[in-house]
Amino acid sequence: MPLLNEGKQEEDKDFALRWYKVRNRVKEDFGQRPDINAMLFLIGINEVGMVKEVWEKEEKQNLLHVAVCKLFESEGYFKFIGNDEEGWPHWETVKGAPKINLKEQEGLLKKKIVEYFEQL
Repeated sequence: MPLLNEGKQEEDKDFALRWYKVRNRVKEDFGQRPDINAMLFLIGINEVGMVKEVWEKEEKQNLLHVAVCKLFESEGYFKFIGNDEEGWPHWETVKGAPKINLKEQEGLLKKKIVEYFEQL
């Protein structure tokens, strides 16, 4: 079984490099290396298409929600239903989130974030 583990390590190394490149790209644009929440916030802003000096707490939460819906739409968890009168996108839940632990959730979020930024 060493060959299977060896391939997995290469896959992990490849992903770590892709994650680093995406975070570095954002750092170059905004001056600091972002964490997962900052990346989700940026995706939310990009999807909403609005830029504001100050976002209210509820708006920030909504931006994170928009980002998660956008990221997991391709996985079949959400279906885009349209924008409201203020321009905010909305999705409906198609299926519930998988039952995975926190570390697995973080890994899945990172994977989807990398895919999103690589498509820009």
